[in-house]
Amino acid sequence: MQAIILAAGMGRRLGELTKNNTKCMVSVNGITLIDRMLSQLSSLNLSRVIIVIGYKGENLRKYIGNEYKGLKIEYIDNPVYDKTNNIYSLALAKKELQEDDTLLVESDLIFDDAMFPMIVNSPYPNLALVAKYEGWMDGTMVYIDADNNIINFVPKEAFRYEDVNMYYKTVNIYKFSREFSKNEYVPFLEAYSHVMGNNEYYEQVLRVLTLLRTSSLKALPIKGEKWYEIDDVQDLDIASTLFSHEEDKYKLYHKRYGGFWRFPRLLDYCYLVNPFFPSTRMKDELRANFDTLLTEYPSGMYVNSLLAGKYFGIKQDFVVVGNGAAELIKVIMEKYSNGKVGIIYPTFDEYPNRLCPEQVVAFIPKNADFTYRADDLMNFYSDKSISLLLLINPDNPSGNFIPKHDVLRLASWCEIKGIRLLVDESFVDFTDGYADNSLLHDEILMQYPSMMVMKSISKSYGVPGLRLGIFATADSKLIARMKKEVSIWNINSFAEYYLQIYGKYERDYARACEKFIAERDFFFKELKRIPYLRVIPSQANYFLCEVIDKYSSAELTQKMIEHDVIISDCGLKSNMAGRNFIRLAIRNRNDNLKLIQIFEKL
Repeated sequence: MQAIILAAGMGRRLGELTKNNTKCMVSVNGITLIDRMLSQLSSLNLSRVIIVIGYKGENLRKYIGNEYKGLKIEYIDNPVYDKTNNIYSLALAKKELQEDDTLLVESDLIFDDAMFPMIVNSPYPNLALVAKYEGWMDGTMVYIDADNNIINFVPKEAFRYEDVNMYYKTVNIYKFSREFSKNEYVPFLEAYSHVMGNNEYYEQVLRVLTLLRTSSLKALPIKGEKWYEIDDVQDLDIASTLFSHEEDKYKLYHKRYGGFWRFPRLLDYCYLVNPFFPSTRMKDELRANFDTLLTEYPSGMYVNSLLAGKYFGIKQDFVVVGNGAAELIKVIMEKYSNGKVGIIYPTFDEYPNRLCPEQVVAFIPKNADFTYRADDLMNFYSDKSISLLLLINPDNPSGNFIPKHDVLRLASWCEIKGIRLLVDESFVDFTDGYADNSLLHDEILMQYPSMMVMKSISKSYGVPGLRLGIFATADSKLIARMKKEVSIWNINSFAEYYLQIYGKYERDYARACEKFIAERDFFFKELKRIPYLRVIPSQANYFLCEVIDKYSSAELTQKMIEHDVIISDCGLKSNMAGRNFIRLAIRNRNDNLKLIQIFEKL
């Protein structure tokens, strides 16, 4: 068996990275694509490797030479690489293609070591590695039948998004027998090129063969193996994360602050959202209005604060809408937090990160579960000089919850002391009796004019991609100043429309919250069975767990990454004093059971 690598392309979309070198000499985590591929091929029993070169081909020839880890390397030059496509590069190797069984590979791939042995060891002589379609994939798709016969190739121009559930993407690794190349593929390659020209793709020939039902080409679907095709800098960034050293993965994922949809296999137990809302019908309504919302401008703050007021049943003059709560946190903490600020630790770090360290007056509960009451805060801060007290309720990451009547006692105390109270109730709808726990009522806001309420709509409403949050207070002058701090179009049309239609789906939301509370109870019981975790009761949509045996929190986080699960290492949080804590989001039943199974294996 031999291998043919197609490496003639220019890789224009990689910009400066391919200015002086061909695409396969781009590095992923310090190793070039061609080094990685040839190293993988060197473990096979190959007679030779033929590389079709073109753009900056001499650089590649000098870099590799004629031998690589025992592999004999030959080259075929494509002098018109800038005027042709890969059908011409393969046609240049048609003589060699007919001389032996062949692995055909494109050079811009990175993939797990197991994939070459997988295709080589398959009993089928003519085979294409394929992967079930995922959103990041582009290029040639195939349909396969129950026996893994490829029944059609789908070129880019024939791609239909309504058919994605049936598509498999070609991984661009093929195995052709000598007989197949000689008797089927090469004759049709010559005919197709003669008729259609050389600015085509070699898969088009395979498509003709399948349509004529003369092909013996089978599909071999990969399962958990990782692979990526690198066409641009975004692809390179994703591949660098997927194929990073295990000890670096957690850091590389976390520096993204989201965007995990680019990694469809990653189970995200870091970011906190309601798994049971929005309802299917609400999403259908958003989809039905997609074209209009995409092509029309959103409204300004006047309309959006009106919608937010309607959403929560409060006055328009009491509320400002943010591009996520994060935008509003930045404004209130940086611009209107003068003097000392009372912060309860451990906490959501976005708040203290917006302050100078000397502004923070920290309260750290002196118990194993980080629990505290309103009286604890009043006693601690009674002799402290602070201008603002932050209460995240339920707290993040502990899940500690102070009942509403006690929060209002704290608010009265703050009014008397001349302290502004900022209550972040982003997780309050996950609490038992949630319907009566919110502070977002005109009467409450007016009774406590120094109190401010922050709420992220991402969390309990399950729409983090819309980036919505609100800040509310009866201090209408502060609200007016806040509105001037954000841009005139700080939320998009999809977010605005969501605010507009939410009222029709309030019953669905109530059912989702009830379903969530039941799932939290189930998950709590399951987590308590894991012998190396101590699970802290929570009124939020996450559990803070102490790792008490077998691993440190860092080691357990690392182990989970190896299973494509990302959890939050709270041992890294401020004022944790090196204690081993992790935080686990609560997802749907299937995901939660999968997580439990991984914990049990560990």
